[in-house]
Amino acid sequence: MLIETEKTPNPATIKFLPSQNIMTNGTRDFANPEDAEISPLASALFDLGDVVGVFFGSNFISVTAAPTVDWNELKPDVLNILLDHFVGEIPLFSGGNAAEISVPTDDEEFPLDDPADADIVDQIKELIETRVRPAVANDGGDIKYKGFNRGIVTLQMQGACAGCPSSSATLKQGIEQLLKHYVPEVSEVRAY
Repeated sequence: MLIETEKTPNPATIKFLPSQNIMTNGTRDFANPEDAEISPLASALFDLGDVVGVFFGSNFISVTAAPTVDWNELKPDVLNILLDHFVGEIPLFSGGNAAEISVPTDDEEFPLDDPADADIVDQIKELIETRVRPAVANDGGDIKYKGFNRGIVTLQMQGACAGCPSSSATLKQGIEQLLKHYVPEVSEVRAY
């Protein structure tokens, strides 16, 4: 099995592409070992001790190393864990596959947006889904809509994009400008 790697804009994160689908629906972000307990693969990566974040995308896995870690030393260990996992056909999640894992939707996790803003929110979500998420996925991450209130859009960066030195520039100079252009009601974009 071939697993390709790609650098991301975040120097602490590498994107691993195992030439097969990872998540058939959605994404999953593991920010700590406790979050990873439901996934044998994420747990094994955290068990290396030098991993501080794991992100499952549709066809990639982003791994974030601690600030002082040398990727030249960590990368072979990560690749070995990934190879063992995929060659051994171990389930991605304990107890089955990703379809059996309940991941809260934005509406369950956060209060609903003002119903009067429904058309604006739909436009924002459509732009994020069609224009922003594919670009962010190319960089090894994801972006989640969290809310719209009085012109301010709140978004959460995940995977390689969380903690990336260029993420604030991406939010302000890229996403904010895009949303302002297409949705005049948007005045600002903030990170969650």
